[in-house]
Amino acid sequence: MTETQTRDPFAVMRLSTDLAWMTVEAGAVIWMRSLGMVGLWRMSESEPLRMVAEKQGAFAEAGRAACSAAWRGAAPEAALAAALRPLRIVTRSNAHRLARRDPAPHAPQ
Repeated sequence: MTETQTRDPFAVMRLSTDLAWMTVEAGAVIWMRSLGMVGLWRMSESEPLRMVAEKQGAFAEAGRAACSAAWRGAAPEAALAAALRPLRIVTRSNAHRLARRDPAPHAPQ
C-alpha cells in the first residue's frame, strides 16, 4: 500500500455485516426450500433445478470479482467484499422471492 492510499476503517465492519446478512438469508432460503420439498411451503416446479443451477453462475462471478479486485491491488477486505456481492444478490433475491409465497394450503396451522 502506498502512502497516498488510505484504508477504510469501517470496511471490515461492513463486510462482516454483509456476511452475517448473507448467512441469515441463506438459512431462510434453505428452510423454505426444505419445507417446499416436503409440501409445506409453496414452491415452483423449477425450484429444485434452480437451487442447483444458480450457484454455478454466482460462484463464477464471485471468483471473477475477487480476482479482478486483487489484481487491481485492492485491500483484502475489498477483494472479499467484491466476491461477496454476487453471492449476496442471489441469497437476497431468493429469500425475498420465497418469502412472498405462503405456506402450502394443507400445512398444519
